[in-house]
Amino acid sequence: MEKQSAVLLIFTGGTISMSEDPRTGALRPIDFERLQELLPELRQIGIRVESIPFLPLIDSSDVHPVTWEKMALCIAENYAKFDGFVILHGTDTMAYSASALSFMLENLGKPVIFTGAQLPIGTMRSDGKENLLSAIEIAAAKENGHPIVPEVCIFFEDTLFRGNRTTKKNAEHFNAFNSYNYPPLAKAGVHIKYFRSYIHYPDPGSRLRLRLNTNPNIAVLKLFPGISENLVRSLLNTEGLRAVVLESFGAGNAPRHQWLFDVLKAAVDRDIIVVNKTQCSTGSVEMGRYETSLNLMSAGVIGAHDITTEALVTKLMYLLGEYESTSEVKKWISKSICGEMTIQ
Repeated sequence: MEKQSAVLLIFTGGTISMSEDPRTGALRPIDFERLQELLPELRQIGIRVESIPFLPLIDSSDVHPVTWEKMALCIAENYAKFDGFVILHGTDTMAYSASALSFMLENLGKPVIFTGAQLPIGTMRSDGKENLLSAIEIAAAKENGHPIVPEVCIFFEDTLFRGNRTTKKNAEHFNAFNSYNYPPLAKAGVHIKYFRSYIHYPDPGSRLRLRLNTNPNIAVLKLFPGISENLVRSLLNTEGLRAVVLESFGAGNAPRHQWLFDVLKAAVDRDIIVVNKTQCSTGSVEMGRYETSLNLMSAGVIGAHDITTEALVTKLMYLLGEYESTSEVKKWISKSICGEMTIQ
């Protein structure tokens, strides 16, 4: 008789972890027992589901690198006991958390599926029910005894995305997420269809390794027409700053102001890492394609290809936590570590 699959449900918080009080209408957190009452299907899917809550539950706007460390440790401590993991998480920073765990869980060989909801799971039209049940099914799914999707992913509104390729795109609709520069890993309809050629599989025999050190001393600088020298100079002179995500125009372009070149060059000379990330949802940075990006190249700015802001922020935190050497961090910035960017 085939062994029953087991999935660990990690409650961190978010709308999906809430239920509406019938008397007051206020939202309040629910525990696993209440979740089973609201979702009797959990007892019928043929998968053993256990849960661990993060107490107190947190609003995803309050997520911190310490939260990511706690998630990674929880997975590592229970890694041998379960076939997969589902993390209930608020949608606002879900893409950041999924990206962070993709770097922290090196050689991951089991599914880690983030999901959530736009409406509380106890409400009439909640999207949380289908999101959660499908996420559990994907986390338990195997073929020839091996997990079908051994990645950190986000499942939302019938689609499975690679976590470090995903961005929240909508604050109101159920299709809250998208992966603009990488195809979906699966689609859920009558059956769940997996697109195996897009799924990353670890090297055979590799073991899970935790990478928990992070350094959050980074900044995000979004360019706009009329941006002032004082603003840029002030940000780049922030005490303790180690890296800057420079959100540029189009394919990686910036104003050709001499002061911008001078300020960026001075920052790079002080060992601050400046990474060029396009403001566009779709497409890639192509340094040198237009004259307006040549100054950035000359100043020592590094191109980040088609990575999302969420993945770039967490990748920098991870690399700065792992490596003391600025040159070592720079070497890995433009390389794909776990499928977070496409190198053309």
